[in-house]
Amino acid sequence: MWYLCVFYHRLLDYRKPEVESLADLFGAFGDKQSPDLRTQDRVLEWRLPKHHHPDSPFHFVNLPAEDIARNIANRSILVKGIYELWGEGSSYEELEEAIKNYPDQRKLPCLTSESTFKITVDSFGKVMSFQEQNERIRGLSYIPFKGRVNLKNPDHNFWLMETDDKASNNGLPPLVQKRIFFGREVGGADRKLIPTYQLKSRTYLGPTAMDAEMAFLMANQAQAAPGKLVYDPFVGTGSILVSAAHFGAMTMGADIDIRVVRDGRGPDCNVWSNFKQYGLPMPIALLRADNNLPPWRPGLKEVFDAIVCDPPYGIRAGGRKSGGRKLLKGVVGPYTVPDDKRADHIPSTAPYSLVECVHDLLDLAARMLVMGGRLVFFYPVLREDDYVEDNFPEHPCFNLVATSEQILSSRYSRVLLTMVKTSLYTEELALAARLKHLEFKENHAKWLEDGNIHSSVFSPADVESGDSKVSKESKPKYRGKYV
Repeated sequence: MWYLCVFYHRLLDYRKPEVESLADLFGAFGDKQSPDLRTQDRVLEWRLPKHHHPDSPFHFVNLPAEDIARNIANRSILVKGIYELWGEGSSYEELEEAIKNYPDQRKLPCLTSESTFKITVDSFGKVMSFQEQNERIRGLSYIPFKGRVNLKNPDHNFWLMETDDKASNNGLPPLVQKRIFFGREVGGADRKLIPTYQLKSRTYLGPTAMDAEMAFLMANQAQAAPGKLVYDPFVGTGSILVSAAHFGAMTMGADIDIRVVRDGRGPDCNVWSNFKQYGLPMPIALLRADNNLPPWRPGLKEVFDAIVCDPPYGIRAGGRKSGGRKLLKGVVGPYTVPDDKRADHIPSTAPYSLVECVHDLLDLAARMLVMGGRLVFFYPVLREDDYVEDNFPEHPCFNLVATSEQILSSRYSRVLLTMVKTSLYTEELALAARLKHLEFKENHAKWLEDGNIHSSVFSPADVESGDSKVSKESKPKYRGKYV
């Protein structure tokens, strides 16, 4: 059945992938234990309302059942609401005709005398006064409501949504014609979730703590749910694991800096206190571990249901791996820390390039994820004249199912990559992955090989030509993916 899906107008690249990930989680595509995960169609059918820009917050989506639509809307971060559409039109006369033509077998069960209802008026691209909203509600008198009005806890919440009919460029997607929608709410987002988990109220924070909204989006892409084990190999202050724990998943993390995972800023200000703050289940374990030298015993495979992380790529913090410069260069040999110094020992580390870090992450995920498990991680890209590099790391065990760009500045972005494990890990595939890694390493830009995009991002821009000011002013004001 087709439903009207209304998004919040932000993070435009993340909207559809999040809905499709949740649709898969809640069974919209049938049996998840299909033997061929690579070829099975797990993409929803979408279409735009008439005269709407592709970035419009209004989309139609085809979902198999109302329960699935409700579950998606109630859990999603970027979906404002999903509605059973009773009618739409370019004018209120068209809307009235559409509502009257909507099948009675769908309408009448919601209009009985035993049920309560509420009508909410909303707009996109303009502000409507309270008087205007009341006029719109009174104009719906042709709908035979028999029940009582209940503004606090109605059985049925109906929405009347209207878009701006002016051609003014207000930074929103351009509209050719006004469109009006009326429908019954199937489900809506939890508006208290993000304010509850916002970073400014978090007990323990670090310089790279993941924003709460983005952390929840990553957890949805990873399909975190009760009974699943989610692992973050660059756990830091635990922001991503907090969001996964909120959705009921078991969590586990690791970091190369033992001071972060063990000490924090004291007994009441550490990673554990972030979970305690929100009443969430504590992680199964927090390890001092190196992504370059993982601690798992040989032969251990398929432990985690999802691996979710934000690898270090040199903007706020650079990557580190065990060994130290002298050890890696062979100046000194391996050493054993005496027992009396183990408690306070901080191991030496050396720079860890991004391309090596990503290769190790893919190898770890290929070995440790269950079949159908998800790897979700950020990958940095440079932007030049609105062109974004789309050459992403690959692995024979994984199928890339979603790429979502977040523009951080005019110079660079980060792309959230979502991969699904489709093949069992074997030594042959590990060798093939190594060859892919070497090819990717040779063909990619120099800034990535160095593992430090800081200089590329913050270096002075090229001197602009005399026509650059004119070209900038001639660009449309619509912000697109910058929202």
